[in-house]
Amino acid sequence: MQDQLQKQRTFALIGHGGTGKTSVAEMLLYTAGSISRLGKIDEGTTSLDYEPEEIKRRGSVQPAFAQFAWKKNPNFLIDTPGDNNFIGDLPYLLQGADNAVLVLDAIDGVKPLTKKIWSEATKAGLPAMVFINKMDRERANFQMAYQGLSDVLGIKPVLLFMPIGSEASFSGVVDVLAEKAYTFGEKGELKPIDIPADLADEVTTAREIAIENIAESSEELMEKYLEEGSLTEEEIFSGLRAGVASRALVPVCAGSAMQNKGGVPLLDAMQNAMISPLEHASWADADGNERPSSPDAPFAAFVFKTIADPFAGQLSVLRVLSGVLAPDASVLNATKGEKEKIGQILFLEGKKQTPCKQELGPGAVVAVAKLKNTATGDTLCAEKSPFVLPKPALSPSIISYALAAEEKGEEDKVFAAVQKLLEEDINLHLVRNDETGDMLLTGMGQLHIELSVEKVKRRYKTNIVLKTPKIPYRETIKGKAQVQGRHKKQSGGRGQFGDCWIRMEPNKRGGGYEFLDEIVGGSIPRNYIPAVDKGVQEAAARGYLAGYPMVDFKVAVYDGSYHNVDSSEMAFKIAGSLAFKKAVEMCNPILLEPIMLCAVFIPDEFMGDVIGDLSSRRGRVLGSDSIGGITEVKAHVPMAEMMKYAPDLRSMTGGQGTFTMEFAHYEECPPNVTEQVIAESKKEEE
Repeated sequence: MQDQLQKQRTFALIGHGGTGKTSVAEMLLYTAGSISRLGKIDEGTTSLDYEPEEIKRRGSVQPAFAQFAWKKNPNFLIDTPGDNNFIGDLPYLLQGADNAVLVLDAIDGVKPLTKKIWSEATKAGLPAMVFINKMDRERANFQMAYQGLSDVLGIKPVLLFMPIGSEASFSGVVDVLAEKAYTFGEKGELKPIDIPADLADEVTTAREIAIENIAESSEELMEKYLEEGSLTEEEIFSGLRAGVASRALVPVCAGSAMQNKGGVPLLDAMQNAMISPLEHASWADADGNERPSSPDAPFAAFVFKTIADPFAGQLSVLRVLSGVLAPDASVLNATKGEKEKIGQILFLEGKKQTPCKQELGPGAVVAVAKLKNTATGDTLCAEKSPFVLPKPALSPSIISYALAAEEKGEEDKVFAAVQKLLEEDINLHLVRNDETGDMLLTGMGQLHIELSVEKVKRRYKTNIVLKTPKIPYRETIKGKAQVQGRHKKQSGGRGQFGDCWIRMEPNKRGGGYEFLDEIVGGSIPRNYIPAVDKGVQEAAARGYLAGYPMVDFKVAVYDGSYHNVDSSEMAFKIAGSLAFKKAVEMCNPILLEPIMLCAVFIPDEFMGDVIGDLSSRRGRVLGSDSIGGITEVKAHVPMAEMMKYAPDLRSMTGGQGTFTMEFAHYEECPPNVTEQVIAESKKEEE
């Protein structure tokens, strides 16, 4: 098994949406002979994009997995989505890989989202390669894309395969280190040709730079290179592997996946430069206990994705961390402390599932059906050797929509159907908002929410309506008042009597509600004072202007009177409530709106448009920072103005802009917004 594992490659294809990652995966599977025809995204015929939502929008919305052999060496592939709406679980997916292949397209090169995705691969510590795709397209510019790797991402690229020509004239590649040129056959095979004369000098220079960079990965190689001016082929490849393993070097290849040009060089480069599972760093639990990535260590596997399969039920996709996974094994879910039975092990290729009967070592990515108590993020291990891999941190979800049933009375059915989707999508969150009564679905963006709802409708035959959720406004006061709250009721027999004097004033913003007991001389008995407090709080929760909770104010009860027979806690609660309502009228009540801290990432050329747009949304720009052609703009913007920002930013920046937002604080609403909110509130009441 050791020999096989040494040659095994487990890798994730990463990159921003539209670079052609799924087409690259298709090319690799076809080149390796795993599939018999090259599927196309535009025709909806690829092996890995099989969900109706993916075929309809011509792009991945969930990860896909495949297993294939190249020159008899096993490979496990994870194809990750690149749209900002669907990359939320990328940290989990990268836990399944030993290496990453960053796919760029030669037209747009490095985009803002590329930077974010690359930083996730860096956090995961994955050695990486780059494949510059779409060399056959109009406006393909290899040099621009290649330059962006160092200028924007700050990496040291090593050019392994240089393209011959571009756009319609893209015809082959030059193996820079071997100084050999190839054109492509009908099935993507390499056919030797002479290096084009116009590229000869460029190839020589590229080779010198590549060997210098490789030599710098080792002091020993550097010394020899400085002394002799050259390295042997064996030294070049051992230096390359060492540099890639330490993340000091990033090999680069080029091609066109749609035309099946570049699969062979990429597969060979991955075999020569990438690390095997045996070279993966030891896994560590939360206490720092380590588990080596070795077949001889006790068994452990990390479940990094859950898929709902219409026939097999729930599939848990896992990566073997250590030891050996065998069919029909009994294991421990160490995260939950529950025993599980591994039944059949499945190799995945998109929706195709192939039973696996052999034992699998570290680096294997497979699926197991019908585990009873296992969810995404759980660690399975040998019962006698517990080990829990910490769950990676996820980006916060940024947008919420209110869900409603199309027909009244079906709310519980909607809730149950959406709840099932949460098992496979860890970036979706479903809560009932007690304040607004909304059933809120929170996700990574508008498209994420819309496609999730489409999926629920299709799978569970549930009719759901999506609505923009209510903004959680708040109310507060700016003035002071002293008032009496008096409740007296006589109805034959025992009456009701409660009388209190309160002083109401603003508290500092964010200071919340404070209640002060300033009663002296027993004008109100001690046991009734909490009732006054409760009456004030209950009235404050219902607000005054538009029915939103009142916050950031102080109330002091300083006087009052009581009746020996008729006074009660209920009477004083009502008196407190009446006092609050009187005081609010005199205290200049205002409406507060939630302000979000937004960070928008865009190419430099869109900075003016984006800042202008944020200002038009009543935003206050806090500053901007530009690195390598990508600008980050930070701003405080009212939540009400950000509810539909995602599609607007997409159209403003041609799909290149991304943003994050989190709650910052509350601020006073402008008069026109206050009037509008109050009018809508009255309309709802009616």
